[in-house]
Amino acid sequence: MRITEVETFNVFAPGANPSFVWRDGLRGSPPDREVGVIRLRTDEGVDGVAIAPRRGSGRIVADAFAHVLRDELIGADPLQREWLWHRIWEIDRTEELPIFLLGLIDTALWDLAGRLYGAPTWEVLGGFRREIPAYASTSTFASTAEYLDVTTQCIELGYPALKLHAWGDARRDAELCTAVREHVGSDYPLMYDGSAAFDLPDAVYLGDALAAAGYLWYEEPIREFSITAYKWLADRVRVPLNVAETSDGAHMNTGDFIASGCAAYVRTSTELRGGFTGAMRIAHLADAYRLRAEPHGPTIYARHLCMAIPNCTYYESLVTSNPVEREVGVSASGMVSAPIGPGVGLEPGPKYPDELAQYVVDMSTGAVGPSDDPNQPGGSPSEAVPGMTPART
Repeated sequence: MRITEVETFNVFAPGANPSFVWRDGLRGSPPDREVGVIRLRTDEGVDGVAIAPRRGSGRIVADAFAHVLRDELIGADPLQREWLWHRIWEIDRTEELPIFLLGLIDTALWDLAGRLYGAPTWEVLGGFRREIPAYASTSTFASTAEYLDVTTQCIELGYPALKLHAWGDARRDAELCTAVREHVGSDYPLMYDGSAAFDLPDAVYLGDALAAAGYLWYEEPIREFSITAYKWLADRVRVPLNVAETSDGAHMNTGDFIASGCAAYVRTSTELRGGFTGAMRIAHLADAYRLRAEPHGPTIYARHLCMAIPNCTYYESLVTSNPVEREVGVSASGMVSAPIGPGVGLEPGPKYPDELAQYVVDMSTGAVGPSDDPNQPGGSPSEAVPGMTPART
């Protein structure tokens, strides 16, 4: 089998409705935007697709494939994923590709593999489970009172655990985390994500509060450029750290976090850690040291990872509105079931052209193909939005 055609598509993706915010200093939910989709086609009629959902990614993807990546893929064997994964990293040495591009091709190759074998990609990766609990992962809300209201709603909706994204103020966030613990009692699992808001002194202050409140993990309190800073933080606080989410270098970078002794949990994902290949390397590396590798984000890719990775705890389900709406595919008991496939497919939401409708996922089941479910935006064939036509390279 050989790759015979590489296509890129600039696809319109509507902004979140309602919009939401993150901590002070960060941009909030993305507005209406163009995103990039790739499709790899083969001489045996098996395709693979993947999406880069970051704002502005449509033009970035089209340009990178037109000028750098297309020629590397035409004629390649799509089942030689390891060779192609290494090849992309070699190209990155001179081209300094955006971090999300490092895993985009690999993700499409794993989608192709699932279609070839008629199985969901998590099974091809090596399945471990068929369902996993989902934790509610908040955006940033206006006040402690609203957080407590949102927390109550999440529990009533069946979420078995909750993670807070707060304001990025160490003292205010510490008070919030303590109030939420008092609100839910001692047995309900809580986590906190700092979204890289703090320097070491503030991170220590907040970490002490999280330890006292019995939080399960303390995620990305500091920008991940300095592993030494994380080691010093781990030496000073008792709450377990969840690290290595956004830093470049896939498993190689994660390995340094682990070697420093700062990690109890590590983050893994297809988008930021080198596709499925990079994400699984991280999971296996963490397992060798009896650490947990927690998939990042509420995506179909994360659902596949959760079913394939033995040493993870939860699926991350974003809660960004009040009243709270439970994510499609999360059950009333807070569980997410394994996707049906085949392959992985494309998440609903963007206004895909008709020729991509066959790859859109029904997020309630993980089945790939057009859906008539009105709760699956973009699940049915969509007309191409003017000016967003495919850009084949």
